[in-house]
Amino acid sequence: MYQKSTLDNGLRIITIPMPRIHSVSICMFVGIGSRYELEAEAGISHFIEHMLFKGTSKRKTAREISETIERVGGILNGGTNKEITLYWCKVTQPHFKLAVDLLADILLNSRFDQQDIEKERQVIIEEINMSKDSPPQRVDMLIDELLWPNHPLGQDIAGNKESISTISKEMMLSYHSGKYLPSNTVITIAGNIQHEQATNTVSQVLGNWSNRRELPEYLSYPAHKEPAVQRLNIETKETEQAHLCLGLPGLSIFHPKRFTLNLLNVILSGGMGSRLFSEIRDKLGLVYNIHSYVDEYLDTGSIIISAGVDPKNLLAVIKATLEQLSLCKETIPESELSKAKELSKGRLLLRMEDSRNVASWIGGQEILTNNILSIDQVVSIIDAISVNEIKELAEELLIEEKLHLAVVGRINKNETLENLLKL
Repeated sequence: MYQKSTLDNGLRIITIPMPRIHSVSICMFVGIGSRYELEAEAGISHFIEHMLFKGTSKRKTAREISETIERVGGILNGGTNKEITLYWCKVTQPHFKLAVDLLADILLNSRFDQQDIEKERQVIIEEINMSKDSPPQRVDMLIDELLWPNHPLGQDIAGNKESISTISKEMMLSYHSGKYLPSNTVITIAGNIQHEQATNTVSQVLGNWSNRRELPEYLSYPAHKEPAVQRLNIETKETEQAHLCLGLPGLSIFHPKRFTLNLLNVILSGGMGSRLFSEIRDKLGLVYNIHSYVDEYLDTGSIIISAGVDPKNLLAVIKATLEQLSLCKETIPESELSKAKELSKGRLLLRMEDSRNVASWIGGQEILTNNILSIDQVVSIIDAISVNEIKELAEELLIEEKLHLAVVGRINKNETLENLLKL
């Protein structure tokens, strides 16, 4: 069970008691990410996330910030994705107040020092270069470009070298003051802590945080409406493997069938007994790693299958993968569905033994959907999914015309690959 309080400024505080553990994890979710950025701002959400760790008026340097937590054995980190930015800290229970004070400090008092900005600008450009040099990361970017053309969802979260080179301190301060607001923030705390104690501690440092600007209705973001016309994206690169992503449009985080899609994904790629692993690695011996994943956003989503393969086996892997997708539209055995359900529920329950995972799971639901499903509710939903529901959803989503393919590696650009995109 969790408890939730909302401060007068709109800041939501949610606690999840885990009294038998030594740790407390604090996750601070801000409802902003790369999909909210204008073209000239591409990468600014991620840039700001980096800058919040570079120094505050109280802790002048990045080293002072990191040592504040490391000297008590804690962990501090952050991350930016397409719809949220997360800052989190995990410490032992006696150091809870210190962790809250630090997170509040970087949130409200970061210096955005010009010299730090220039150094971090180069760091992020190197991060972009590194991603482009990594075929698995690069092919993930290419499939997003195919699925969401000319849209922020199809762009790299880190931005591009051109935009990062021109983002100014003034742009960051304006973006930060307009988006980092208590009404757009959720703090979740999981661990050996009481709700009243946690709420009082947070209120002391963030209770006077004001909504400097009125937040637009759940922020204004461009909905994805433009159909994806291009189906194939090939980038030639001298690599030992060809890395591929097969992609299809999926479901939004609000869609009632999203749990059915997640279960279908488990059937495809959940563990070493899944269809993709069993058929394409074990039986055919064509890959070392092949997996699928589902992304869910506010108004759209995707289904992706990713693999690395010897270029001479690329066609065979694509054909075998598409065959497995086609088979999903047939009635699956009850025994296979039961196994997928147990794996899905088991992995969820195992994740919930870690305080950081608990805080992330609860906070992610609150910031994105304003609705928190309990573990028991999710388990009940999974248990109720039928063979027919899996089959109907597969027939609805696994459509030949919506297949997209991105490849990075030593291959020739030709029409052969596009001709393979059939179900």
